Amino acid sequence: MAKREKGGFWVGVAAAIVYPMSFVLGRHRMVHGERIPREGAALLVMNHISHLDPCYDAMFVHKNYRVPRFLGKHSLWNVPIMGAILKGAKQIPVYRGTSDAQQSLRAAHEALEAGQIVVIYPEGTITRDPDGWPANSRTGVARLALQHDGPVIPVARWGTLDLYNHYQKKFRPFPRKTITHFVGEPVDLSAYRGKEETLPLLREVTDLLMGAVKEHLAEVRREQAPEGFYGPRKA
Repeated sequence: MAKREKGGFWVGVAAAIVYPMSFVLGRHRMVHGERIPREGAALLVMNHISHLDPCYDAMFVHKNYRVPRFLGKHSLWNVPIMGAILKGAKQIPVYRGTSDAQQSLRAAHEALEAGQIVVIYPEGTITRDPDGWPANSRTGVARLALQHDGPVIPVARWGTLDLYNHYQKKFRPFPRKTITHFVGEPVDLSAYRGKEETLPLLREVTDLLMGAVKEHLAEVRREQAPEGFYGPRKA
């Protein structure tokens, strides 16, 4: 049996909150969870459809014996209790549009160098696509992926949008939903490594990674994915 990565007191507190809540609100289904490495660094690239995603994504990683490090909006660190848990569990605040913006990527780099699991939502926020397909993404994910040798794994998650749709202001806990995580094979980036990290190259890698996520999402949904990504391009 695999040995669980130790997360410390605050990760234990988060698990004590997330597991019961997630169980009550939805059933969890995992496809190819064995593709999550039981040790060593890995970058998990995921789609973002609901504000409940981090809860289920944290549980998904924890069920695979690892402790996730999320990149999240820095404003969440100001929320009572949640902020204390995020800080104590060593999650990574993202300061967009400020002089501290690069600090977030540095912290993510350090986590990967330390052999940890980093979870990133390249879209930056929940998608505004009416049907829940991925939106255009920021290229920070490509920088992280290219500057480390660890596996870059696309993961599609579906079901949380049915549970809570932020833009429609709909919370529908009953009947219980099924939340699915589909883990893809690591993406081969050998053709891009060692090249100058120009914006076109970073954009190509970003779209490659999110394209893999979209393909897996289509498989989970048993639907045809749309061409391209929703919304404007983001650097």
